[in-house]
Formats: sequence, structure tokens, C-alpha cells
Amino acid sequence: MPETIHVSVAWPYANGDLHVGHLAGAYLPADIFARYHRLKGNRVLMVSGSDSHGTPISVEADKYGITPRELFEKYHHRFLTTQRDIGISYDLFTHTDTENHHRVAQDIFTLLLERGYLFRETQQQLYSESQKRFLPDRLVEGTCYVCGFQDARGDQCDNCGTLLDATKLINPRSKLDGSTPVVRETEHYFLDLPRFAEVLQVYLDRAEKAGHWRDNVLSFSRNYAANLQARAITRDLDWGIDVPLEGWEDKRLYVWFEAVMGYLTASIEWARNTGQPDAWKDWWYNPQAKIYNFIGKDNIPFHTVIWPAELIGISGIYNDGSDQPINLPYDVPANEFMNIEGRQFSKSRNWAIWLPDILERYQPDAIRYYTVMTFPESRDADFAWDGFFNRVNNELVAAWGNLVNRMLGFASKRYDGAVPVPGELTEDDKSILALSVATLSSVGDMLAAVKLRGALQEAMRVVQEANAYLDRRAPWKLIKADPQDAATVVYTILRVIDNLKIVLAPFLPFSAQQLHTMLGYEGQLFGTQVIETYQESTRAHEALTYDASAATGRWEPSELPPGQKLGEITALFTKLDDTIIDEERARLGAPRQV
Repeated sequence: MPETIHVSVAWPYANGDLHVGHLAGAYLPADIFARYHRLKGNRVLMVSGSDSHGTPISVEADKYGITPRELFEKYHHRFLTTQRDIGISYDLFTHTDTENHHRVAQDIFTLLLERGYLFRETQQQLYSESQKRFLPDRLVEGTCYVCGFQDARGDQCDNCGTLLDATKLINPRSKLDGSTPVVRETEHYFLDLPRFAEVLQVYLDRAEKAGHWRDNVLSFSRNYAANLQARAITRDLDWGIDVPLEGWEDKRLYVWFEAVMGYLTASIEWARNTGQPDAWKDWWYNPQAKIYNFIGKDNIPFHTVIWPAELIGISGIYNDGSDQPINLPYDVPANEFMNIEGRQFSKSRNWAIWLPDILERYQPDAIRYYTVMTFPESRDADFAWDGFFNRVNNELVAAWGNLVNRMLGFASKRYDGAVPVPGELTEDDKSILALSVATLSSVGDMLAAVKLRGALQEAMRVVQEANAYLDRRAPWKLIKADPQDAATVVYTILRVIDNLKIVLAPFLPFSAQQLHTMLGYEGQLFGTQVIETYQESTRAHEALTYDASAATGRWEPSELPPGQKLGEITALFTKLDDTIIDEERARLGAPRQV
């Protein structure tokens, strides 16, 4: 029975290009997980989009003298092409400024208000006397009153992860002009989170009992849920989603409140776009469906406490008025941070590895491979250029690529471009073939448990075993002394390579497809990613979609038939020159034009 899997992926702010931190934190883990489940024949819906609202967009737009919409549309388009080029296979990557997202977000606000989960309250907020405006939290910096970090944002401390009250910052300063803001009163709506405390504890208890949540995610969530406070869900802004109430025209829905709704709104949009308007309910109301939220660690409480509270509050609204509970996240496999050459990412200092840039210089599967091998699954990790060079050359090129190319080249040359007909398999032949088949189960189990780095390490261990098998059996020597035994070895190793192709396909989809064709198969392992334009009533918007119509890949053992004609044999990977290490390090911190 196929599983129903929803892959919800963090929404990046559309105020700058994507970088390797984004890739390692959420997008590549989600893609690997989704591709595995598609190969298993499960029903997958993977959605995300550009976070189009909020202060980061407005601040960046002001720098260039353009409107927030112009800025986010520019980076949204770049997000689409970048993620397509590195192979992130969304069923829908949209954005939060669609009519659909506005409508559903306002509906959710209205229902929460009607059900008594929202209340109005006058609050103190920082005000810039020089700018004559209230300052959104993201426009304020200061010293964290929890850990003492001197560059904490007004909404959250990047050092200790605490969600902050900007008015309590020590020595606050405006990011716009460095002036010291003052505290003034303003009225806003609040989400009454303490009313959800009991049911959220039950939710977290169930997650702990199930045992599949990561320890750091569960601990962080429990600490946050134990000290719930109401949070403002509106802001004094002019860019964002209108508050659907008379007299509130000068305020907008707070971006943290409406952006997480994107997992639901994108599902609704996907269903409409595909001509099956109710299909999204199969993932949100089917009790057997599982929703996975792929995020970075800084977003944990929003996805394990706040978003579940919002879902609990609206349960039933989009299911024909019934009281059937809407599905909460089944798992939130948040990754830690990816540092760069031992230092934290910094956009202002351009201490970053931007995906559009490195995609111009390196194969997408090489980038994917190294990133997975350094995934920050349990602690912060480091992207180092000497590590990239060594892993790509020593593992991807020398171990896997060399195994594939030398044996397919040997088969093509020695057996008239076809898979040879084997004789009787020896115990050694049977053993390596059985190991490659067993890898489908062992790696599959780790992928299903979102242990992605370990899964790739296990796959590459079997690659090494396959190379050791070849060294023992040496068909290039056997072909003179015992041609039939040599044919048996070549047949066996091609079957092993075919199995490893499937095991590695979620990680390395581009080279897996190339290998699939080289082995003589027709068709595509996966679907294709397409940038589409959808017309709403007021304007069109671009989105990245996944066309699965041509996908034929299956997570099943190889049935490579003897005699099958091989395709053209070409190198899977490009060997790197060691000069790239210094060249890439020199780019860090250097000025960059977009």
C-alpha cells in the first residue's frame, strides 16, 4: 500500500540569492527524501515557495530604490532557476504574494478570530523618531538579554536561538540609521498561544513516544512549549497581507504568522493548478498521511509549536465544515547550520557560497554529493573547499565514477557494446550481488528515517566493496584465460552498478540518469522540473513544478538483461584541479554583483 507523504520545505526570504546554507539546511534534504519516496511508489507532494513579505524584503528593496514586489520577483525567478539547475524537485514552488495565499491566510485569521484564539492588545513597540515610523523587529539590533550576544535581531537571537521581545533588547539601535529607537504604544492582534498549551504538550508527548524526532528538535520544542506567551500577529507595515478588518488598513499580517501557512496554501494551489481542486485534502485530512517539515534549526519553534497551534485552531475549516482534525507535522527533521571555511555565513560581508555562482563552475551532483557528506544533521558543519576537492576527486570520481566508466567501457569494447551473457556465478559473484541488493533495504531504511548522510555513506561503502571485488576477480586478466568467467564477472558488476544507480539516484539524480542511459535503458528515472506561469485574476506568477509523467524509476533490484545494448559511454564526473581551493577561498568576502 503506497504511503502518502507531504514534504513541506522552508520558505526562503526573496531578498537575496540562495547559498549552500539553504541547500544543506532544508532544500537538499527534502529533495533526497522526496525522490526516495517517489522511487518507492509513494504519493509525494513537495511544496515550498518564496517568502515575499516582511521587513527583509522591504529593507533590501530600499537599498536599490525599487519596490518590494520588484525585488522579490527578481529573486523569486532566480530561486526557480537555481533550484531547477541543482535538481530540487518541487511539485510546486510558488510564493506568498499570490491571490490564493492572501485569501487562505486571511480566512485563517478570520476563523481564529471567530473561535476566540486571537485578541487585541496595546503593546509597546520600538519607534524611530528620525524615520517617524514603528520599526519592525527585523529593523532593530541590540544585545540579547538572554545570552549577551551583541548583534541580536529584534525578533530572534542567532546565537542562542531565543525568540525575543525587541523592546527588551539591551542598547537597541535602528538598522536603518543607527539611531536609538524609543518605546511607543500601538495596537495589534495576538495569537493566544497559552490556550494551546495542553494540546501541544500531548502532541509533543506523542512525538517523543514515536521516537522519530531528533533529540535537539524535541528538546527545543519542549522548552518553548513550556513557556508559551501570546505573540503579536499583526504589524505596522505597508508591505504584506492586509488585515481583513475595517479600520486596520495601515497594518499587515505578521510574516511569521502567515508564511508558515504556505505549506497549506501551496498544497491548495497545486491541487487547483493540476485540475483536481480537492486533491490536497489527501495529505492534510487523511490520518494515514505523514507531513514532514524540512527546515533549519532557527525555525524549529515556528514549525513544532506555532504552526501546529494555528492548525489546531482552524481544524475543520477546509474540510466542508466537518470537525475532522487537520494533520499536524509528523516529523520536523531540522538541520543545524552550515558554516563556511570555519566561519558563520554573513551576507553583509559576502562570506557565503552562492548557489548560482558555483553552479556555473561545478557539476550539480558534485555539489550535492559534498553537501550531503557534510550535512549538519546533529551539529553545525563546515563547507571547506579542500574538503570539496578531496571528496569529489577521491570518492565521487575515483571510487564511483571510475568503477562505472571502466566497467561499462570494458563491456562496450569487449562484448560488442552489450551486457555479456554470464556463466555460473561463483560465491564471490553471488555475495557482491546480494550485498548490492541488500543495500536497497539498508539505505532505504535510513532514508525513510531521514538519516541522509549515513545513507550516502552506506551506499559509498558498497561502492568500495564493489571495487574490491573487481580487484579480486580482475576480468581484464580473466578474459584471456577464461573468457566465460570474465563475462560472468562483467555481468555481475554491471548488475551491482545498476543497483547502486538506484540507491544513489536520490542523492545524484543527474549522473544516475546519465548512467541509466549508458546501461541501455530508455526513459527517465525521475520526472522533470518545469518553470510554469499561472494567471490569477489580477496578475500572473511563476512557479516551479514537477512533471512526473515520464518517470519510470523504481526502488527495486536490477533486472539488467544479458544482451541489452549499452548506450554511449561518457565520464560521469569531472576531476577537479587543486587550484580551485585557493581560487574559491579568494572569492569569499570579495564584492559580488547580482
